[in-house]
Amino acid sequence: MKRAHAMIGLLMLAAGALPAQDVAGVWQGTLNPPGPQLRFILRVAKNDGGWKASLYSIDQSPDWGAGMAASSFTLQGSAVKFAIEEIRASYEGRLSADGSTMTGTLIQGLPLRLELRRATKDTAWSDPAQHSIQFVTVDKDVKLEVLDWGGTGRPLVMLAGLGNSAHIFDKFAPKLTGAYHVYGVTRRGFGDSSAPNSGYSADRLGEDVLAAINALKLTKPVLAGHSIAGEELSSIGSRHPGKVAGLIYLDAGYFYAYYDPSVKQPMPPIPPPTDDSPHPAAGVMAGTQKYVSIRGPILAIFALPHDPGPAVADNPDQLAAFKDQESIADSQSKAFEKGLPSAKVIRLPNANHFVFISNEADVLREMIAFIGGLKKP
Repeated sequence: MKRAHAMIGLLMLAAGALPAQDVAGVWQGTLNPPGPQLRFILRVAKNDGGWKASLYSIDQSPDWGAGMAASSFTLQGSAVKFAIEEIRASYEGRLSADGSTMTGTLIQGLPLRLELRRATKDTAWSDPAQHSIQFVTVDKDVKLEVLDWGGTGRPLVMLAGLGNSAHIFDKFAPKLTGAYHVYGVTRRGFGDSSAPNSGYSADRLGEDVLAAINALKLTKPVLAGHSIAGEELSSIGSRHPGKVAGLIYLDAGYFYAYYDPSVKQPMPPIPPPTDDSPHPAAGVMAGTQKYVSIRGPILAIFALPHDPGPAVADNPDQLAAFKDQESIADSQSKAFEKGLPSAKVIRLPNANHFVFISNEADVLREMIAFIGGLKKP
């Protein structure tokens, strides 16, 4: 699943002439490319004398909280322009006199007409998932979005991977509410959580999770994290194992979660900053730490070997690079298993990185069995 379909970000809009109209709010429109229609949501808000905004393609991602950061946005008179570098797209349009419509063209290879209308209470598209949303304070001027899918029993807290929000679990989490009370936490810098310029080290993000647990008044929850969330799990498991009942790594046991110097660990690509402050994803990757001692019950599910997908499988150069990465991933899974002998390690062949989506039934089975074997709270 491409990051361009999954990543959210808030941005400072480029300085420009401020119009009489207030463009803050939610805008939505439908694109008609060759193939299925695509719905877009543009959120615009005032920020320190300028603007901040984010763009969501809600039909291209299962994560309603993930968007794409515009690299530039100008509003001069009625002329609206913005660009999304990560998908090489740009938009030029005009704001109507009553400030209710932006009419223009989105260019991504082909020019396509896109009219964005200001959403109202009656017309706004709503997230179809069944959950409540609240915000909890975890640090000075930092609030995190918390989803609550309901349920009864032991608390289970889901943490998303890099670029995603807790909404990535909207279809998966409800399948666990029959046995557990399931929550999701969106880390700082992403989704509707606060996006400060600092505080992205692994241990600080781990402290954010603990602060959210305290605010929710949860007693020894199970933590389940996807991808980069493995670092939050390991931060807590190495420093505060008594505060959680168990840790579940969903294709998340890589170098940021468990460090073995014998395993070659190339840094994954990170997005460039969009202003003078680091992009949150860059801050997260720069803040990784080397965890070698993680205590408490652990379940680690690795998608190994990963499914390369047809685009990679049909490209010899990409397939060769993919196999190199798979060799590293295999070595890492073995290092995790050897270095943490109390961990139960499961390998699911031909799954993709979003293993809880590609292999939902397998992951549910392993999670339920693992949690069922934990000591009663």
